Amino acid sequence: MIHKHLRRALFTGVPVAALLAAGPLPATATAADRPSPGERAPSSVQDVQEGRGAALPYVEYEAESGTYKGTLLEADAKRTFGHTNFGSESSGRKSVRLDATGDHVEFTSTAATNSIVVRNSIPDAPGGGGIDATLSLYADGKFVQKLDLSSKHSWLYGNTDDPEGLTNTPRGDARRLFDESHALLASSYPKGTKFRLQRDGGDSASFYIVDLIDLEQVAPPAQKPAECTSITEYGAVPDDGKDDTKALQDAVTADQNGTIACVWIPAGRWRQEQKILTDDPLDRGQYNQVGIRDVTVRGAGMWHSQLYTTTEPQHAGGINHPHEGNFGFDVDHNVKISDIAILGSGRIRGGDGGAEGGVGLNGRFGRGTEISRVWIEHANVGVWVGRDYDNIPALWGPGDGVRFSGMRVRDTYADGINFTNGTRNSTVTDSSFRTTGDDALAVWANRYVKDPAQDIGHDNAFVNNTIQLPWRANGIAVYGGYGNRIENNAIADTANYPGIMLATDHDPLPFSGRTLISGNELFRCGGAFWGEAQEFGAITLFAAGRDIPGVTIQDTDIHDSTYDGTQFKSGGGAVPDVAITDVTIDRSNNGSGILAHGGARGSATLSRVTITGSAEGDVVVEPGSQFRITGGPAG
Repeated sequence: MIHKHLRRALFTGVPVAALLAAGPLPATATAADRPSPGERAPSSVQDVQEGRGAALPYVEYEAESGTYKGTLLEADAKRTFGHTNFGSESSGRKSVRLDATGDHVEFTSTAATNSIVVRNSIPDAPGGGGIDATLSLYADGKFVQKLDLSSKHSWLYGNTDDPEGLTNTPRGDARRLFDESHALLASSYPKGTKFRLQRDGGDSASFYIVDLIDLEQVAPPAQKPAECTSITEYGAVPDDGKDDTKALQDAVTADQNGTIACVWIPAGRWRQEQKILTDDPLDRGQYNQVGIRDVTVRGAGMWHSQLYTTTEPQHAGGINHPHEGNFGFDVDHNVKISDIAILGSGRIRGGDGGAEGGVGLNGRFGRGTEISRVWIEHANVGVWVGRDYDNIPALWGPGDGVRFSGMRVRDTYADGINFTNGTRNSTVTDSSFRTTGDDALAVWANRYVKDPAQDIGHDNAFVNNTIQLPWRANGIAVYGGYGNRIENNAIADTANYPGIMLATDHDPLPFSGRTLISGNELFRCGGAFWGEAQEFGAITLFAAGRDIPGVTIQDTDIHDSTYDGTQFKSGGGAVPDVAITDVTIDRSNNGSGILAHGGARGSATLSRVTITGSAEGDVVVEPGSQFRITGGPAG
């Protein structure tokens, strides 16, 4: 039976008791070989309590929770990152490697499906640049199709933790080892179908690593609303491999000028090789762009209406710099975009001569902007909300009341969605983020604004989101501002940084008022970074320079942290009067339940806090610390 508190959208396809109890599998085994169930705390983001995380339309299955013939890969005890460690970069810190013909992963669906997403890793090309290979999909013992896999967007090399210091050229240690493949299937398969991913004789990669699988019953393509005008009216042709940028830009310009009421992107794959924006008669250059305004763009669904680019941003003509790229939309004010995919071609963040992955959606965003059910993949940043004031001061318009919902941001080289440059009153809800290369969600109250006394990032909210596998930085971060809220999110498997972090590095405007962390659930978060010299907690408060006042952490569950459950990190500022209430911390594997560093300053009051299974003590204040903790763990 499924426990009544499990989040409805994320099951593993095996009995929950077995999932919670599962110990390590033998190196080559099937799930039937696992030990008998025993008592154990929740072990996966699939175990998140009802009301936390996103209401996702797909069911997620862990490869190691099914039946398999292959090799189980697991992280080491400290989940070391950056040294070609597949286990550390895997969901649940486990995945399955298929080496021989006939090796496979098999699982039974718990809901109907007509699509599949596979998070996987296959080898890089000897000289870099990736390879393409296939993996065979079976349903109830019958061959369905070959799935197309690629390593073009994975495999970054170098022993530095500086993201701009990594390269696509093979050498030594590697990271960002996984990517995803997705396919709509020709038929729908009912609940109870036994799916198998198998290495057959024609599947040519030297190895396959399968981490997780999403199955989803995708609705048919939506029909064009009567009020909208299709981009085909402007010359776009689906699925022909030719660049449709001009048609898309002409349709958007017509909507902005009031000639049409709405832009429609029908089902199909549409090639886009230039950013959609507003033509600037002053031609102020690629670093000073004008975004679109008063435009509505609608598609037939993120699985159906897909914009894609084949040119890496650094090789594209025209607009191309770190916060632009050659795909997606530049948004200035009152823009609605829904039910499309934006599939980039980025492969790196700033290394190899300053190459960048581009941004799916960027700009000032202004007021009235709503982005819903947009899938963004293989970008440097999924969404960057904000522009510096000196970037065309006459157009200054920070995001205010911007709404994101139902987003899927996958496999980026930097942030998922970043609210900056005075963004306020804005939200991200019911969205999923996987394998981001920096903070999956962030508020950065930076100083590059019109009036630093007024244009502070405030009253933003990240609510009911599911975040998995950031391969660099945090699940959710807030840098400065006031009134910002992090509520009811599920966060799992950060490779090296906290699941949630409040910090004053990156020179933000000050924190003030209240910052709320409430109702979140964290699994296997925290890690070691910066030459493995800094060990981060699952929740970390880091007053690097300025103080971080007014923090409340409540109704939160922290499971299986790599280091500390909650950490107050040394810095030049203080973290005064933190309230920690109704919090459980279970299994801080290489650290403490709550830790205050020797250089930390401030205070925290604990109320109804439960701490179990800490390797280095429940509540620890290091010698020399000026941090005071009152109250204690329950019992």
